[in-house]
Amino acid sequence: MKQLYAGKTKDVFELENGNYLLKFKDDVTGEDGIFDPGANTVGLSIEGAGKAGLKLTQLFFEKLKEKGIPTHYISADVENTTMTVVPATVFGEGLEVICRYRAVGSFLRRYGKYADEAQALNGFVEVTLKDDERQDPPISKDGLAMLGILTNEEYETLKELTREISQVVKDELAKKAIELYDIKLEFGRDANNQILLIDEISGGNMRAYKNGEYIEPLALEKMMLNN
Repeated sequence: MKQLYAGKTKDVFELENGNYLLKFKDDVTGEDGIFDPGANTVGLSIEGAGKAGLKLTQLFFEKLKEKGIPTHYISADVENTTMTVVPATVFGEGLEVICRYRAVGSFLRRYGKYADEAQALNGFVEVTLKDDERQDPPISKDGLAMLGILTNEEYETLKELTREISQVVKDELAKKAIELYDIKLEFGRDANNQILLIDEISGGNMRAYKNGEYIEPLALEKMMLNN
């Protein structure tokens, strides 16, 4: 296998057949030892985080597959914390698409003058550039088009897919009386130029709460997968 990329929470390898292999790590994003899915740096390492993230990712990607929603997912090997996926190219140098159901995290930090903590946001979708140096700046639909990162039509596709995928996750969490506050997704284009969900769906890229209390990633995996 040829290593293509070493990321914050996973490494990417190219397989002989042209597919990619994602190796999940125990590192999670945050600052000063505190987990934060919106952070741009690895803040801490949690034993078992990689396996927990992959288990949830497998659960949600299988659900999306059942519903015919396009993703890069092929299969997962939980014991070896790896996931096999189809190759995909990102938009520009990468985008993060966030669906927000309640005001927390960076949204509250930016708009706290107008927003109350945990106020309802009704599935508000925003896009940020993956740019650690500039703290992942938000960017508008017009800005993305003017910079040649994606077209207006592609933006609408991203927005529609984000809401559809986020609702699937929200509904699955609700079965365990867990509320989704926000979730961060990534997308790319496959060899046929189809837009599809890439990366992962785990406790590391969402904020989930039960009875108003935040659920840590490993605890979320246990609550979702234990009967």
